[in-house]
Amino acid sequence: MTPAINAAKKAKIQYTVHEYEHDPAAPSFGVEAAEKLGVPPERVFKTLVVDAGGKLAVAVVPVLLKLDLKSMAKALGAKKAAMAEVKVVERTTGYVVGGVSPLGQKKRLPTVIDESAGECPTLFVSGGRRGLDIELAPADLAGLTRASFAPIAR
Repeated sequence: MTPAINAAKKAKIQYTVHEYEHDPAAPSFGVEAAEKLGVPPERVFKTLVVDAGGKLAVAVVPVLLKLDLKSMAKALGAKKAAMAEVKVVERTTGYVVGGVSPLGQKKRLPTVIDESAGECPTLFVSGGRRGLDIELAPADLAGLTRASFAPIAR
């Protein structure tokens, strides 16, 4: 069990855990997850941590798209946003980069989910380690993370 799975279990939401054998040489962990789980990559989302004006926040975006930092800053009401440093991400979330889950982080951070998630009946996010994804409804993810939806991917 990871903190992400424990958070979903504690919240008593519907979710499914999916494990696969992770290849450390994979060029994109998110695309690898989609391929190995046999799901469209549009339903697999990556978790990114940004520094928005000195405050950390989480962005959840489809694995095939990039985070639009200007749109993320706007969604957070900040002047600008930049990717957070790896050491800061790992210390703040409690997860290793490549396995950061939006759920069960050590410190609750403001979270924004790309609006495309609303088109998915369920989506897949990291379950807290490489090779482990959790599938849940976008509304449940938003509820558990107190997230908002915004157009943050391009």
